[in-house]
Amino acid sequence: MSQTLHIKNMVCPRCIASVGDILAELNIQISQLELGEVKTVEDLSEQQSEELAKCLAERGFELLQDHKSKMIAQIKAIIIETIHLSKEHLQVNYSTLLSEKLHHDYASLSRLFSSVEGLTIEKFVLKQKIERVKELIFYDEMNLSEIAYDVHYSSVAHLSTQFKKETGMTPSQFKKLKQPGHSSREQVGS
Repeated sequence: MSQTLHIKNMVCPRCIASVGDILAELNIQISQLELGEVKTVEDLSEQQSEELAKCLAERGFELLQDHKSKMIAQIKAIIIETIHLSKEHLQVNYSTLLSEKLHHDYASLSRLFSSVEGLTIEKFVLKQKIERVKELIFYDEMNLSEIAYDVHYSSVAHLSTQFKKETGMTPSQFKKLKQPGHSSREQVGS
């Protein structure tokens, strides 16, 4: 029988590869591996779970055991994937997206997230969007209008206002910095 495992701090393609390497080293067969989640072919023994948790911890990951932690990891993974990795333009708001994907009402997801993380889902989304904007400004492949569209802002003015409120500088000022100093997705996600 298969088992679904939830892993904290698994937030980027490099993380997926790293977790895949750990699973291969431990000879744990998987049927699926994606952000924050692994599906094994067979249930893990207690010894395998302990060994996996130890190996994950050595590389900065955490095997989540309780339901609340798993739900938080899933919320973060959906938001990070949508903002940083998805090529599709978001068709619904984040509350609808999370409710549909996790099969829970948004109010209960929001209360859980806030109580555990100490910030709202909306604030987490905003922080992720600002980090994505910094990344796109840094790589200088898009103008600000294209970035605003890519990161789902209604206008350049809205993006600029939120960017200045979060970072203390305008996108133009940020672009002029030689060392932009943006946080990694992992840092923002924890």
